[in-house]
Amino acid sequence: MSTVVLLAGSPSQRSRSTTLLQRAGALLAGHGARTQAFSLADFPSDDLLHARWDSPAIRRFIDALAAADGLIVATPVYKAAYSGALKAVLDLLPERALEQKAALALATGGSPGHLLAVDYALQPVLSALKARHIVGGVYATDRDFTLQEDGSYQVGEDIDARLHHAVGRLIAHLPNPGSVELHPEALSRQVAAARISI
Repeated sequence: MSTVVLLAGSPSQRSRSTTLLQRAGALLAGHGARTQAFSLADFPSDDLLHARWDSPAIRRFIDALAAADGLIVATPVYKAAYSGALKAVLDLLPERALEQKAALALATGGSPGHLLAVDYALQPVLSALKARHIVGGVYATDRDFTLQEDGSYQVGEDIDARLHHAVGRLIAHLPNPGSVELHPEALSRQVAAARISI
């Protein structure tokens, strides 16, 4: 069974970017993939501030990533870049931490003006970590979410459809895709989205 690590780069547990990540995790689970979730709260601030790559929390994350087949990272966009705390975590990873792994970047921002932050800020970092495949990214704005009465967020239909396609691409690029079930209707959506024929 393929395993994908989920990394939430928002300091808030109920952020839009974390909601996007959780939805991606649910889609992966629906296809039979195993997920292991991490958030910034899992890393003591002193470890990040002092770059303690050998701290127990950082080691747990590095070991989980080494054993995984892929990574999905989600972040809010601040001033056209991903969160500083997320950068601190990624900076502590070994140089080839994503070698032979597939990666997907998710980001949220206040307006469409930060759309290119995924391409020009986050994806280059994943590439520098030697990801085998970076399967694009999904960017959503505040308008793509609905605030629920309990303070959580609901993902809008358009973004949810794009997330389906992105997760499908990630599954297709996992080192052992045969261990993940890709439902026929999901495959059909991907073919239509890619505008290819088989």
